[in-house]
Amino acid sequence: MFDRILIANRGEIAVRVARACRELGVEVVAVHSTVDRDTPVVAMADVAVQIGPAPARSSYLNIPNIIEAALATGAQAIHPGYGFLSEDPDFAEVCADAGLVFIGPRPDVMARIGNKATARALMAEAGLPLLPGVVDPVTTAAEGAAIAERIGYPVIIKAAAGGGGRGITVVRAPEDFAQAYATTRATAHAVFRDSTVYVERYLEGARHVEVQVVCDEHGNGIHLGERDCSVQRRHQKLVEESPAPGLTPEQREEIGAVAVAGALAVGYTGAGTLEFLAGPDGSFAFMEMNARIQVEHPVTEMVTGIDLVAEQIRVAAGLPLSVKQEDVTWTGAAMECRINAEDPRRGYAPTPGTLTRLDLPGGPGVRVDCGVRAGSTVSPHYDSMIAKLVVWAPDREQTLARMKRALTELVVEGRGMATTRDLHLAVMDHPVFREGTHDTGFLERPDAPVP
Repeated sequence: MFDRILIANRGEIAVRVARACRELGVEVVAVHSTVDRDTPVVAMADVAVQIGPAPARSSYLNIPNIIEAALATGAQAIHPGYGFLSEDPDFAEVCADAGLVFIGPRPDVMARIGNKATARALMAEAGLPLLPGVVDPVTTAAEGAAIAERIGYPVIIKAAAGGGGRGITVVRAPEDFAQAYATTRATAHAVFRDSTVYVERYLEGARHVEVQVVCDEHGNGIHLGERDCSVQRRHQKLVEESPAPGLTPEQREEIGAVAVAGALAVGYTGAGTLEFLAGPDGSFAFMEMNARIQVEHPVTEMVTGIDLVAEQIRVAAGLPLSVKQEDVTWTGAAMECRINAEDPRRGYAPTPGTLTRLDLPGGPGVRVDCGVRAGSTVSPHYDSMIAKLVVWAPDREQTLARMKRALTELVVEGRGMATTRDLHLAVMDHPVFREGTHDTGFLERPDAPVP
């Protein structure tokens, strides 16, 4: 096991990783920008290093400064969290060159699955189901339009290097394809510096279901069940839960097995997630794989009792998985609501500012992952997440009641700041969500919940 780990991240995930390190007896190095010097993770750390000014490119994306901080403080490994450098194979290679362990998959594996078009081809070879479309990049609008005609509209154009809900366009009619293709490529180039796109059939009424896997360096791989992430705005998740409503035991077993098979086929190590679209007919198709810890990992931890971050660290240290597939059990139901500093009434526009009051809920079955406190600044330079509110109960109905209770206890105040709290309360009361029949278009429909 490592003696000291540097956390190359901020906010709630940095606090989460620091807690796992503490329980493993590992010392923590926190890096921070100038605006994050007074955050909770800095106070928790054994050593804290300022790595640059507020803009992420000058701090949390500044690879030389992060590596220098790790070497200067005697860290043996770097945990990237999620976002920032967590899925950057170049960063993983630089870590290796500097004699540091990157807590994640090997750089070559990360590069292969980080490109969605390549990942689709690899998963197709491994036998995973795909939506109709192509596994190779589409190089011209005419080529893409021909593919769309062959597989049938609606189709979706996706940036091969995309993530975070960006670089995705749904096209419903042939006359709209050329413009959508050009727009998606331009967005992909501007955001990801890679204009490569691919085309696949768009599945109406689909659920977003993802499977948590963990693999070690000894050829072992397990899944820890699935999460439903269908409550989304602009292709970005707001509510996640496990187990996924509507899946039969047979479907649950099948999707878990194919996820492990896909991960092992590409030589994956560490914690990762395979994302699928589940159709109304019970079918499912692979979308992409995330080579990192997910924002919503606490949902899986609550129903399995397995510490995913600790397992990540163990695997990176060369140890075998602490559990076998037959040891994994699922109990009850868990749900996570992302509390973001953004205004649902204004198109989810970010509302940064200083937190003047932050009262977090508690009680049985309630967990709050939070990286700020009263007096902290929610900076416009970073993601708008304030906290993740997670609850567990013996079944989904009790989980809904507990989440609603916890949301009413939550108080977040700041000058000019709006949050997603009231939207979540409206979601909890919406009959479609309560019935568990919602899909990825839930928040875009005329009868969508209104805060």
